[in-house]
Amino acid sequence: MSQIYLEISLASQQCRLWDNEQLLLSAPVSTALNGAGEQINSGCTPRGWHRIRACIGEGLPVNTVFRGRRPTGEIYTAELGQAFTGRDWILTRILWLSGLEPGKNRFGNVDTMRRYIYIHGTPDSEPMGVARSHGCIRMHNEDLLALFELVRPGTKVLIHE
Repeated sequence: MSQIYLEISLASQQCRLWDNEQLLLSAPVSTALNGAGEQINSGCTPRGWHRIRACIGEGLPVNTVFRGRRPTGEIYTAELGQAFTGRDWILTRILWLSGLEPGKNRFGNVDTMRRYIYIHGTPDSEPMGVARSHGCIRMHNEDLLALFELVRPGTKVLIHE
């Protein structure tokens, strides 16, 4: 029986999609600059078991810009990035995470979903393998598109150090 799950390693800044013991996909990521942590407003990446709550952006063009999980109508370009240097770019697709461990990453002040923690695309000029996000898990767009095709809502995600 197929048991697909996603593993995010904060130490190696890698995501790996597994089907039982078979590796389906491996890609570099960028997690929180502030490190691991579950508290609301910490800017940290939450640890533990999660599930994908929603897969957002199917069929939209690569580099579609999202705000509040909705496409803005913009397509990211280097020029747009230079015009809005302080913006945290959420591009292409969103995998919205929900914690599965009450008191650790679900409910109260540690609720991953209420923190709006995503796996999302970022400008391809952004480095991967380096912790730089505000808590989310960033991926280059082509890697995210490949992952998006292999997961669905309900897919389990383990985030660990």
